[in-house]
Amino acid sequence: MMNSGSEAQWYPRSRILMKSMTEIKGVRPAPGLVASAPASDTPPAVKIRHETLANGLSVVLVEDRSRPLINLQVWYHVGSKDEQAGRTGFAHLFEHLMFLGSKNVEPEQHMRYVRQAGGQVNAYTNFDQTVYWETFPSNYLERMLWLEADRMATLDVSLENFTKEREVVKEERRMRYENQPYGLVMEAVLAETYKVYPYKHMPIGSVEDLEKASLKEVQDFHSTFYVPNNATLILVGDFEAAEALKLVQKQFDGIPRGKEVPRVTAHEPAPNAPRFSEVKQANIPLPAVTLSWILPPLNHPDTYALDVAGIILSSGQSSRIYRKLVYEEQLAQYAFGQAQSLEGPSFFFGAAIVNQGKDIQQLSEGLQFVIQELAHTAPTGEELTKAKNQLIAGFITGREGVQAKGDSLGRCAVLLGDPQRYNAELEQYRRVTAEDVRRVTAHYLKPQSLTRLVFPASPAHT
Repeated sequence: MMNSGSEAQWYPRSRILMKSMTEIKGVRPAPGLVASAPASDTPPAVKIRHETLANGLSVVLVEDRSRPLINLQVWYHVGSKDEQAGRTGFAHLFEHLMFLGSKNVEPEQHMRYVRQAGGQVNAYTNFDQTVYWETFPSNYLERMLWLEADRMATLDVSLENFTKEREVVKEERRMRYENQPYGLVMEAVLAETYKVYPYKHMPIGSVEDLEKASLKEVQDFHSTFYVPNNATLILVGDFEAAEALKLVQKQFDGIPRGKEVPRVTAHEPAPNAPRFSEVKQANIPLPAVTLSWILPPLNHPDTYALDVAGIILSSGQSSRIYRKLVYEEQLAQYAFGQAQSLEGPSFFFGAAIVNQGKDIQQLSEGLQFVIQELAHTAPTGEELTKAKNQLIAGFITGREGVQAKGDSLGRCAVLLGDPQRYNAELEQYRRVTAEDVRRVTAHYLKPQSLTRLVFPASPAHT
């Protein structure tokens, strides 16, 4: 029912590992993970109107009259990092519960109303936010605002709904993670890379935690985080901003402000020595290795250079990691790396699956060598130009439709704290130099900060 992001297509045996590592719902990959294409244009700046209602609801509006469509997104600033230890999976649970009815809308009717209007509707959860969206013909704006306001104000968090959706989430975890080859690798990477910060667990959560949770705990989580002062409403499309704002006020003004929303205060300590572990899991057909490092938060200025470094190392089959380990050395069936930019301390990981007859230790050393090579030698002008072309192409194609614009505006408004960043980010990438790429790789991906995990083949596959 819910959005799982885009499928990552790569060597079939390894596809599930890639999916589990880069398809954590809603997590934004480095923006260069798109087809390479020369580009020199800049997406046109958009006029952004940003208002805050008396109850704390943040409203971001952008007119786009190119077609008679509107994208509406409600970003609740709550994700898996806001869950308590031993009570994980609540944010993802509410991704499902929010479709099970409210005072004036029967269970599953929300989706039916949107589809009857000719629209599309879905939701996703990740570490930092839970997002509900619909794209629909513009003459249905007031109806869609009413639907979102009704469930924000009067969601039915009943024992029946909680019990039903808990079973759905448990089955989703089994199907998407536990029963898939390499499906739980990412869970181990997070648990070992983070020592304190609550990115230690996956947004899907724990079956055991959901089994132990009481209805009151679930209701308290809802009343704490699913309130207007913890939400941002994004509207992009065919409307007049002043009139749309009046409709927003009509539907949402009467929803009471919630209590002050608690924020994560944990501080992730900087690793001072490398960490190595062997992790035994089921469903590991061939041995695999992962390398991971803690990165600064998304809002840090080094994020731009780190994203470029991620492209050079890992974007496509011509990337350094794939070219060296798969084509030249033939140590790996597949190998890749990626920076995951998050609101809190982010992370970079590299991963590889060993080729038949090759040594996992040699593969591990080869993966680390490729990454450290970029720390010692700046990328060539050709590499830097290609990476920037990919970024520019990604910005242009990634902001063509109303939903793509809404996605980017929500990220800027909620995770970066300023929707106006939407118009400014591309220039920051253009300013990245080859030396910037080398510097951030050397500073953040250094050997003494490394977490390395080896996953031997499970007994069923040996």
